[in-house]
Amino acid sequence: MHPQTMELTAEDGHRFEIWRADPSGKVKGGIVLLHAVFGRTPHIGDVCAQWAQHGYAAIAPALFDRLARDTVHPYSREGVEAGTRCYGQLRAQDVLSDVAACATALRACGPVVMSGFCTGGSWAWRAAAEMQFDAQVNFYASHAHLADWIGFTPRCPTIMHFGDLDPIVPPAQVAHIAAAHPQVTIKVHPGALHAFMNPQQQSYHPAAAERALAQSLEFLDQVLR
Repeated sequence: MHPQTMELTAEDGHRFEIWRADPSGKVKGGIVLLHAVFGRTPHIGDVCAQWAQHGYAAIAPALFDRLARDTVHPYSREGVEAGTRCYGQLRAQDVLSDVAACATALRACGPVVMSGFCTGGSWAWRAAAEMQFDAQVNFYASHAHLADWIGFTPRCPTIMHFGDLDPIVPPAQVAHIAAAHPQVTIKVHPGALHAFMNPQQQSYHPAAAERALAQSLEFLDQVLR
């Protein structure tokens, strides 16, 4: 179930690389996974495989291919700064066009879920507001509480995950998101920092990661019936 490297073409003609992992058994649907500021790191490939194990065909686009192929940054302050600059160079139409191509590639699998981590979670948040998805599973969207982003309202059932020790989206800001979007299911994980899902980062919290995945799968079982 190791992800395969493939290419897709966006509506504007841009060709970009994806990782795709498909279930070996019954297919429940598809999921588009957007990477954090570090780019499409090996962690995202592992996440694709994980979702495939649970019945979802998973695609992770290399969004930074619009700038340069194979752009990946280290897990460091410098990596965060470099990745933030990369995301800052992408236009909304660029990201959403790549997301749309991924969603189209998954439609034959059934319901399509939008997902992402950190800044990728922010773009998943926007994509779920501007495009048609069947559900959203969002991990610590770093921009969703900001003035320019909180106004985006998901058009599909949505679950969001945050850590209660997240310095980027602290509990007060999570409460702000919850107040603005009472229809969104929000899970706050005790003792977890930002990026608690990633075993490659010091902020990894195994118990929170396991719980968040289980809650997400249960949520999808309910809303995608």
